[in-house]
Amino acid sequence: MDFWATAAVVQRLETELRTPYATFLDEHDVDLRYIEGPAYIGPALAAGTDIWGVERAAVAAGLPGQSESYSEVTKAPLSDAQTPGDVEAYDHWPDPDMFDYEVVEQQCDAITQENRIVVFMGDRLNRIAQLKPAMYLRGTENIFMDLVAQEEVAEAVFRRVRGFYLIYLERILHAAAGKIDIVLTGDDFGAQNGLLISADMWRKFIKPGFADYMDLIRRHETLAMHHTCGSVVDIIPDMIECGLGILQSIQPEAEGMSLGNLKRMFGRDLCFHGGISIQKTMPYGSRDEIRHEVKAIAEIAKQDGGYIFCTSHNIQADTSVENIMTLLEAYLDYGRRESG
Repeated sequence: MDFWATAAVVQRLETELRTPYATFLDEHDVDLRYIEGPAYIGPALAAGTDIWGVERAAVAAGLPGQSESYSEVTKAPLSDAQTPGDVEAYDHWPDPDMFDYEVVEQQCDAITQENRIVVFMGDRLNRIAQLKPAMYLRGTENIFMDLVAQEEVAEAVFRRVRGFYLIYLERILHAAAGKIDIVLTGDDFGAQNGLLISADMWRKFIKPGFADYMDLIRRHETLAMHHTCGSVVDIIPDMIECGLGILQSIQPEAEGMSLGNLKRMFGRDLCFHGGISIQKTMPYGSRDEIRHEVKAIAEIAKQDGGYIFCTSHNIQADTSVENIMTLLEAYLDYGRRESG
């Protein structure tokens, strides 16, 4: 079992249940725990600016009276780049030396002492990836156009992003001394109706770096889990070929991404994570409807395992605490293997 929720939901759970979040997870037997990872010790960052020099601003979301907000890019610093030389000359490329990795093993120990699964994911805006950092740095429209009209510029951006992450992740895994169970990379490749870029483009521009990430993780005898929103069924065989072990998140509304379909097509090669709808069932469903959805997934998954209970993404502030509690109870009720 895993549990994903926004910061606003976590805060509401702590307030309404009067219990710390870590205790809440333990009380509901949630298995996966996420370490913070290395500590940033580099030059001071301007407010709203990340290690890549991308500027963001908080944007309020959700219903009136809710404290949900998200960070939106306000400045893509490479939006005016015209050549690979412009990309290389950018003066805000991060350096792996900007981080203290000694804290990682202690973070792992704190989780293993509680008999939980150690996961490294990183910050959701800075997860080990390629396409999303390129979208942040270059601008979404620009990087998509580059893939067609300025391939050298796209390749230069991807090369610098990969170069940083491969060293950064290598140092994390080395510092962990074998105590990280799962590395979760994250790069959105799909929309609800299909891929963001064609499968051929993905194979040309993204697959080589994806394979490098998977190879690094596997060389450290760690499981590789990848998060992507949307419909990615067309490239799942490629991700398997690269060495992916767990696919997250299973978004039931996305084309071809029902758990039953994915288990039939790829269940021999992949474990799956997620699948409970945060678009419909969690915010708008009754308790019976939530239990029905969990039971249906359990019936699919329990035949041969290879599944981690979780929602399709972070539970949002439009979901009641009552529905969240119903979900976690249903995981335990329907997720246990039948004895005998």
